[in-house]
Order: sequence, then C-alpha cells, then structure tokens
Amino acid sequence: MSSGQPLKPLSRDREPTLTIAQVAERTGLSHDTLRYYEKAGLIERVGRTTGNQRRYQAADLAWLEFLLRLRETGMSIADMQRFAALRTAGVVTVADRLAMLREHRAELAARIRALRRNASALDDKIDHYEQLLLDEQQGSDELT
Repeated sequence: MSSGQPLKPLSRDREPTLTIAQVAERTGLSHDTLRYYEKAGLIERVGRTTGNQRRYQAADLAWLEFLLRLRETGMSIADMQRFAALRTAGVVTVADRLAMLREHRAELAARIRALRRNASALDDKIDHYEQLLLDEQQGSDELT
C-alpha cells in the first residue's frame, strides 16, 4: 500500500478470509506491523482459526487500507488510535470522527501548500544553477 495503490480486491462470491502472510503481501505491511496494529488497538481483534491463526476478512482489509491512507498523509499513531477507538464506539461518535478527519485534511492541505512553495523555491534555484552553467559554457565557447 505504501506505493499509493489500492489493495487488491477480494472475491465477492463468498466471504473469504486471508492469512497474515496474504494480508502482508496485499498491504505491504510486515507481519510484525499487522500484529502491532492489533495490539495497539488500531484494528479490532482479528478472527482466528481453531489453530489460533489470524484470519482477516474483507472488512479488515478495507479498514487497513484506510489506516494506511491516514498514515501516509501524516496522521500520528496516537491520533489513529483515537480515531479507531471512536470507530469502535459506534455511530454516536460520527461527529467526532468527522471533526478529526476535517482537521487532518486541513493540516494536510497546509502541508501540501508548503511543499508546493518549497518545490517552487527548488525550481528557482535549479534554474539559477542551470543558467550559471550555460553562461560558463558560453563564455568558454567564446574563447575558442
């Protein structure tokens, strides 16, 4: 998921479950990270087989995809945990979750504006150095 690509969809003919290895492959997260997300309360306790192996469902993957988007846009683990706890609490927290997402989106927009300003400053400096090289090259051409 770190590449910004969506997760590979699961088949809809029956509710399939995936092993931790399959989820790691689909999301790009390590086994350890998936276990950490569960332990940290970012994802609800994942279903288990009779052999106590984790089995993830489509809803688990959809939630993981959203968590990864929050992470990639710079949300802290603490805020992700807060959001996950609100989600677990149910519909009574919709207004709080909406407020969190709006605040995060505003912070993201501010960072994007700052990145654009910084990219523009870099472009100006690149243009400056390219011009210096061009001037130097033209000066040496005049001498020959």
